[in-house]
Amino acid sequence: MTASTEARETALVAAQAAADKLATDVSIVDVSDRLAITDAFVLASAPNERQVQSIVDEVEDRLRQHGIKAVRREGVAESRWVLLDFVDVVVHVQHAEERAYYSLERLWKDCPVIPFTDSALPPAAGGAQPADDDGAGSAQADADR
Repeated sequence: MTASTEARETALVAAQAAADKLATDVSIVDVSDRLAITDAFVLASAPNERQVQSIVDEVEDRLRQHGIKAVRREGVAESRWVLLDFVDVVVHVQHAEERAYYSLERLWKDCPVIPFTDSALPPAAGGAQPADDDGAGSAQADADR
């Protein structure tokens, strides 16, 4: 089973909202085969707490415009790792240090990646990094090699 069309569309909207607020290493992982509680994870990084909060606010605003509201928010007070639960999609916005330490891409490397390209970038810039064979597609994965 793969993520539903609605979940994929929600994840893409969330990923673009994060990218629009200059999130780095934005990726989407289809966890529907491994988890019964959600279909996809959106992963995004930021260099500081203020940026994390800005990304979180934009993701929530953008999805609210599409009629989707988070049912749970965790980590907002610290803004080091904020989790937004939209039921079918869970958005993880992490401080770059937490992203590197917890390496969620590595934990979920057996799951397929849903392609995401930042539509704000010109095609020559390449948008989000394409996923590697292990599904990571992040700077951390490159550093681990």
